[in-house]
Amino acid sequence: MKTPQSLVAPPVRTGAEQLPNGRILGWAEWGPANGMPVLFSPGAATSRHLGFGAEAVHDLGVRLISLDRPGLGASTPAPGRTLQDFAEDTRILIERKGLDRPPAMVGNSQGAPFALACAAARTVDALALVSAADEIAEPRFSDVLPRELQQLADLCVRVPEEAANFFAGFTPRTMWDMVMGNSPACDLAVYQREPFAGAYWKALEEGFAQGAADGYARDAVLVMGRWGLDLAAIGIPVDVWYGAEDSSHSPDQGAGLAARIPGAVRHIVPGTGGAVLWTAADQILRTLLGRSGEPPR
Repeated sequence: MKTPQSLVAPPVRTGAEQLPNGRILGWAEWGPANGMPVLFSPGAATSRHLGFGAEAVHDLGVRLISLDRPGLGASTPAPGRTLQDFAEDTRILIERKGLDRPPAMVGNSQGAPFALACAAARTVDALALVSAADEIAEPRFSDVLPRELQQLADLCVRVPEEAANFFAGFTPRTMWDMVMGNSPACDLAVYQREPFAGAYWKALEEGFAQGAADGYARDAVLVMGRWGLDLAAIGIPVDVWYGAEDSSHSPDQGAGLAARIPGAVRHIVPGTGGAVLWTAADQILRTLLGRSGEPPR
Protein backbone atom coordinates (compact mmCIF):
# COMPACT_ATOMS: atom_id res chain seq x y z
CA MET A 1 0.00 0.00 0.00
CA LYS A 2 1.49 3.32 -1.06
CA THR A 3 1.67 6.06 1.54
CA PRO A 4 1.23 9.72 0.52
CA GLN A 5 4.92 10.26 1.28
CA SER A 6 5.91 7.60 -1.27
CA LEU A 7 4.32 9.54 -4.15
CA VAL A 8 6.21 12.85 -4.16
CA ALA A 9 9.14 14.48 -2.41
CA PRO A 10 11.11 17.70 -2.93
CA PRO A 11 13.94 17.48 -5.47
CA VAL A 12 17.29 16.40 -4.07
CA ARG A 13 19.26 18.38 -6.65
CA THR A 14 18.33 21.44 -8.74
CA GLY A 15 20.22 23.50 -11.26
CA ALA A 16 20.20 25.10 -14.67
CA GLU A 17 22.18 24.96 -17.90
CA GLN A 18 22.91 27.85 -20.22
CA LEU A 19 22.11 26.91 -23.80
CA PRO A 20 24.21 28.07 -26.78
CA ASN A 21 21.67 30.80 -27.59
CA GLY A 22 21.96 32.19 -24.05
CA ARG A 23 18.68 30.81 -22.71
CA ILE A 24 18.55 29.03 -19.35
CA LEU A 25 17.13 25.51 -19.00
CA GLY A 26 16.14 24.58 -15.44
CA TRP A 27 16.19 21.05 -14.10
CA ALA A 28 15.58 19.07 -10.91
CA GLU A 29 16.62 15.57 -9.90
CA TRP A 30 15.50 12.76 -7.62
CA GLY A 31 17.17 9.45 -6.85
CA PRO A 32 20.85 8.52 -6.75
CA ALA A 33 23.22 10.80 -8.67
CA ASN A 34 24.85 7.72 -10.21
CA GLY A 35 21.53 6.07 -11.07
CA MET A 36 20.09 5.22 -14.47
CA PRO A 37 19.01 8.57 -15.97
CA VAL A 38 15.35 9.01 -16.88
CA LEU A 39 14.23 12.39 -18.23
CA PHE A 40 10.83 13.80 -17.28
CA SER A 41 8.61 16.24 -19.18
CA PRO A 42 6.03 17.34 -16.59
CA GLY A 43 2.37 18.15 -17.01
CA ALA A 44 0.47 21.34 -17.75
CA ALA A 45 1.81 24.54 -16.19
CA THR A 46 3.94 22.71 -13.64
CA SER A 47 7.60 23.35 -12.99
CA ARG A 48 10.42 20.90 -12.37
CA HIS A 49 9.43 20.84 -8.68
CA LEU A 50 6.69 18.18 -9.02
CA GLY A 51 8.30 14.79 -9.53
CA PHE A 52 6.90 11.30 -9.04
CA GLY A 53 7.91 7.94 -7.61
CA ALA A 54 9.66 9.37 -4.56
CA GLU A 55 10.42 5.88 -3.23
CA ALA A 56 10.46 4.05 -6.56
CA VAL A 57 13.41 6.04 -7.94
CA HIS A 58 15.54 4.86 -5.02
CA ASP A 59 14.27 1.29 -5.10
CA LEU A 60 14.99 1.02 -8.84
CA GLY A 61 18.19 3.05 -8.95
CA VAL A 62 16.68 5.76 -11.17
CA ARG A 63 18.12 9.25 -11.53
CA LEU A 64 14.98 11.16 -12.46
CA ILE A 65 15.72 14.47 -14.24
CA SER A 66 12.78 16.85 -14.69
CA LEU A 67 13.03 19.70 -17.21
CA ASP A 68 11.37 23.11 -17.11
CA ARG A 69 10.05 23.95 -20.55
CA PRO A 70 10.80 27.50 -21.80
CA GLY A 71 8.89 30.18 -19.93
CA LEU A 72 8.07 27.88 -17.00
CA GLY A 73 9.92 27.68 -13.70
CA ALA A 74 13.61 28.45 -14.05
CA SER A 75 13.73 28.24 -17.86
CA THR A 76 13.79 31.46 -19.85
CA PRO A 77 11.23 31.98 -22.63
CA ALA A 78 11.82 31.04 -26.26
CA PRO A 79 9.35 33.06 -28.35
CA GLY A 80 7.88 31.14 -31.26
CA ARG A 81 9.19 27.80 -30.01
CA THR A 82 7.96 24.47 -31.37
CA LEU A 83 7.71 20.92 -30.07
CA GLN A 84 10.84 20.09 -32.06
CA ASP A 85 12.76 22.91 -30.36
CA PHE A 86 12.24 21.15 -27.02
CA ALA A 87 13.90 18.04 -28.43
CA GLU A 88 16.95 20.12 -29.34
CA ASP A 89 17.05 21.70 -25.85
CA THR A 90 16.88 18.20 -24.40
CA ARG A 91 19.71 16.97 -26.62
CA ILE A 92 21.93 19.79 -25.37
CA LEU A 93 21.04 19.03 -21.74
CA ILE A 94 21.99 15.38 -22.26
CA GLU A 95 25.38 16.51 -23.55
CA ARG A 96 25.90 19.00 -20.71
CA LYS A 97 25.11 16.38 -18.10
CA GLY A 98 27.61 14.01 -19.68
CA LEU A 99 25.16 11.16 -20.19
CA ASP A 100 27.00 8.55 -22.22
CA ARG A 101 23.93 7.26 -24.07
CA PRO A 102 20.43 8.47 -24.91
CA PRO A 103 18.33 8.11 -21.75
CA ALA A 104 14.76 6.93 -21.35
CA MET A 105 12.02 9.52 -20.88
CA VAL A 106 8.60 9.97 -19.28
CA GLY A 107 6.11 12.52 -20.61
CA ASN A 108 3.05 13.33 -18.51
CA SER A 109 -0.19 15.01 -19.59
CA GLN A 110 0.60 18.21 -21.53
CA GLY A 111 4.29 17.31 -21.36
CA ALA A 112 3.73 14.13 -23.40
CA PRO A 113 3.79 15.68 -26.90
CA PHE A 114 7.10 17.34 -26.03
CA ALA A 115 8.45 13.94 -25.03
CA LEU A 116 7.13 12.52 -28.30
CA ALA A 117 9.17 15.15 -30.13
CA CYS A 118 12.24 13.81 -28.32
CA ALA A 119 11.33 10.28 -29.43
CA ALA A 120 10.85 11.40 -33.02
CA ALA A 121 14.29 13.04 -32.93
CA ARG A 122 15.88 9.92 -31.39
CA THR A 123 17.05 12.06 -28.49
CA VAL A 124 15.87 9.33 -26.10
CA ASP A 125 15.93 5.54 -26.36
CA ALA A 126 12.62 4.56 -24.75
CA LEU A 127 9.49 6.50 -23.82
CA ALA A 128 6.59 6.26 -21.39
CA LEU A 129 3.62 8.48 -22.22
CA VAL A 130 1.47 8.83 -19.11
CA SER A 131 -2.02 10.38 -19.20
CA ALA A 132 -0.85 11.87 -22.49
CA ALA A 133 -2.64 14.87 -23.91
CA ASP A 134 -3.83 13.61 -27.29
CA GLU A 135 -3.68 15.46 -30.63
CA ILE A 136 -7.27 16.63 -30.35
CA ALA A 137 -7.00 18.84 -33.44
CA GLU A 138 -6.93 15.66 -35.53
CA PRO A 139 -10.07 15.42 -37.71
CA ARG A 140 -10.95 12.02 -36.21
CA PHE A 141 -11.89 13.74 -32.94
CA SER A 142 -14.09 16.45 -34.45
CA ASP A 143 -17.35 14.64 -33.70
CA VAL A 144 -16.51 13.46 -30.18
CA LEU A 145 -15.08 16.53 -28.45
CA PRO A 146 -17.28 18.83 -26.37
CA ARG A 147 -18.24 21.85 -28.48
CA GLU A 148 -16.18 24.38 -26.50
CA LEU A 149 -13.08 22.19 -26.61
CA GLN A 150 -13.49 21.65 -30.35
CA GLN A 151 -13.74 25.40 -30.89
CA LEU A 152 -10.61 25.97 -28.81
CA ALA A 153 -8.66 23.34 -30.74
CA ASP A 154 -9.80 24.92 -34.01
CA LEU A 155 -8.63 28.31 -32.73
CA CYS A 156 -5.20 26.87 -31.89
CA VAL A 157 -4.89 25.72 -35.51
CA ARG A 158 -6.44 28.68 -37.34
CA VAL A 159 -5.58 31.69 -35.14
CA PRO A 160 -2.93 30.55 -32.64
CA GLU A 161 -2.25 34.10 -31.46
CA GLU A 162 -5.87 34.49 -30.34
CA ALA A 163 -5.78 31.12 -28.59
CA ALA A 164 -2.55 32.13 -26.84
CA ASN A 165 -4.21 35.31 -25.57
CA PHE A 166 -6.95 33.19 -24.02
CA PHE A 167 -4.51 30.86 -22.27
CA ALA A 168 -2.37 33.80 -21.14
CA GLY A 169 -5.13 34.68 -18.69
CA PHE A 170 -4.59 31.49 -16.70
CA THR A 171 -3.10 31.57 -13.18
CA PRO A 172 -2.08 28.94 -10.62
CA ARG A 173 -5.57 29.19 -9.12
CA THR A 174 -7.26 28.78 -12.51
CA MET A 175 -5.28 25.62 -13.18
CA TRP A 176 -5.79 24.22 -9.68
CA ASP A 177 -9.56 24.77 -9.83
CA MET A 178 -9.79 23.26 -13.32
CA VAL A 179 -7.93 20.11 -12.30
CA MET A 180 -9.79 19.67 -9.02
CA GLY A 181 -13.13 20.35 -10.65
CA ASN A 182 -12.65 17.80 -13.42
CA SER A 183 -10.94 14.91 -11.64
CA PRO A 184 -12.62 11.73 -10.34
CA ALA A 185 -12.70 10.98 -6.63
CA CYS A 186 -9.87 8.43 -6.92
CA ASP A 187 -7.57 11.19 -8.22
CA LEU A 188 -8.72 13.79 -5.70
CA ALA A 189 -7.72 11.35 -2.96
CA VAL A 190 -4.17 11.83 -4.25
CA TYR A 191 -4.22 15.46 -5.33
CA GLN A 192 -5.79 16.95 -2.21
CA ARG A 193 -3.60 15.18 0.36
CA GLU A 194 -0.21 16.25 1.59
CA PRO A 195 2.53 16.17 0.55
CA PHE A 196 1.11 16.07 -3.00
CA ALA A 197 -1.15 19.11 -2.65
CA GLY A 198 1.67 21.35 -1.44
CA ALA A 199 4.11 20.08 -4.05
CA TYR A 200 1.57 20.59 -6.83
CA TRP A 201 0.72 24.11 -5.72
CA LYS A 202 4.41 25.06 -5.51
CA ALA A 203 4.97 23.65 -9.02
CA LEU A 204 2.05 25.73 -10.32
CA GLU A 205 3.35 28.89 -8.66
CA GLU A 206 6.77 28.30 -10.20
CA GLY A 207 5.20 27.39 -13.53
CA PHE A 208 3.40 30.74 -13.70
CA ALA A 209 6.17 32.81 -12.05
CA GLN A 210 7.08 34.43 -15.39
CA GLY A 211 3.44 34.84 -16.39
CA ALA A 212 1.53 32.49 -18.66
CA ALA A 213 2.17 33.96 -22.11
CA ASP A 214 5.55 32.37 -22.90
CA GLY A 215 5.08 29.27 -20.77
CA TYR A 216 1.72 27.60 -20.27
CA ALA A 217 -0.03 29.51 -23.06
CA ARG A 218 2.58 28.55 -25.65
CA ASP A 219 2.53 24.94 -24.44
CA ALA A 220 -1.26 24.80 -24.70
CA VAL A 221 -1.34 26.18 -28.25
CA LEU A 222 1.34 23.72 -29.39
CA VAL A 223 -0.36 20.73 -27.77
CA MET A 224 -3.95 21.56 -28.74
CA GLY A 225 -3.01 22.39 -32.33
CA ARG A 226 -1.46 20.09 -34.93
CA TRP A 227 1.80 18.64 -33.68
CA GLY A 228 3.73 18.30 -36.91
CA LEU A 229 5.37 15.09 -35.67
CA ASP A 230 5.81 11.98 -37.81
CA LEU A 231 4.70 9.45 -35.21
CA ALA A 232 4.87 6.61 -37.74
CA ALA A 233 8.63 7.15 -38.01
CA ILE A 234 9.31 6.71 -34.29
CA GLY A 235 11.67 3.78 -33.91
CA ILE A 236 12.09 3.43 -30.15
CA PRO A 237 9.97 1.45 -27.64
CA VAL A 238 6.95 3.44 -26.46
CA ASP A 239 4.46 2.57 -23.71
CA VAL A 240 1.21 4.51 -23.40
CA TRP A 241 -0.37 4.60 -19.92
CA TYR A 242 -3.83 5.80 -18.88
CA GLY A 243 -5.88 5.37 -15.74
CA ALA A 244 -9.19 3.65 -16.41
CA GLU A 245 -11.05 6.57 -14.79
CA ASP A 246 -9.31 9.23 -16.92
CA SER A 247 -11.76 10.97 -19.24
CA SER A 248 -9.94 14.26 -19.76
CA HIS A 249 -6.61 13.60 -21.52
CA SER A 250 -7.70 11.60 -24.57
CA PRO A 251 -11.17 10.93 -26.01
CA ASP A 252 -10.28 7.26 -26.56
CA GLN A 253 -7.73 6.85 -23.74
CA GLY A 254 -4.86 6.76 -26.18
CA ALA A 255 -6.09 3.94 -28.42
CA GLY A 256 -5.63 5.97 -31.58
CA LEU A 257 -2.42 7.56 -30.33
CA ALA A 258 -0.84 4.20 -29.59
CA ALA A 259 -1.93 2.89 -33.00
CA ARG A 260 -0.04 5.72 -34.70
CA ILE A 261 3.29 4.74 -33.09
CA PRO A 262 4.90 1.53 -34.41
CA GLY A 263 5.03 -1.14 -31.71
CA ALA A 264 3.57 1.05 -28.97
CA VAL A 265 2.03 -0.84 -26.05
CA ARG A 266 -1.06 0.61 -24.36
CA HIS A 267 -1.77 0.02 -20.67
CA ILE A 268 -5.03 0.84 -18.87
CA VAL A 269 -4.61 0.85 -15.09
CA PRO A 270 -7.79 0.21 -13.05
CA GLY A 271 -8.86 2.27 -10.07
CA THR A 272 -7.13 5.51 -11.04
CA GLY A 273 -7.38 8.35 -13.53
CA GLY A 274 -4.93 11.14 -14.31
CA ALA A 275 -3.08 10.37 -11.08
CA VAL A 276 -1.73 7.12 -12.57
CA LEU A 277 1.78 8.61 -12.85
CA TRP A 278 1.94 8.72 -9.07
CA THR A 279 -0.14 5.68 -8.14
CA ALA A 280 1.61 3.35 -10.63
CA ALA A 281 5.07 4.94 -10.67
CA ASP A 282 6.89 1.70 -9.85
CA GLN A 283 5.16 -0.22 -12.65
CA ILE A 284 5.74 2.58 -15.16
CA LEU A 285 9.43 2.94 -14.33
CA ARG A 286 10.08 -0.82 -14.23
CA THR A 287 8.52 -1.21 -17.66
CA LEU A 288 10.45 1.75 -19.04
CA LEU A 289 13.79 0.47 -17.76
CA GLY A 290 13.09 -2.89 -19.34
CA ARG A 291 12.34 -1.24 -22.68
CA SER A 292 15.58 0.73 -22.57
CA GLY A 293 17.63 -2.40 -21.93
CA GLU A 294 18.47 -1.44 -18.37
CA PRO A 295 16.89 -3.90 -15.92
CA PRO A 296 15.80 -2.38 -12.59
CA ARG A 297 18.29 -2.75 -9.79
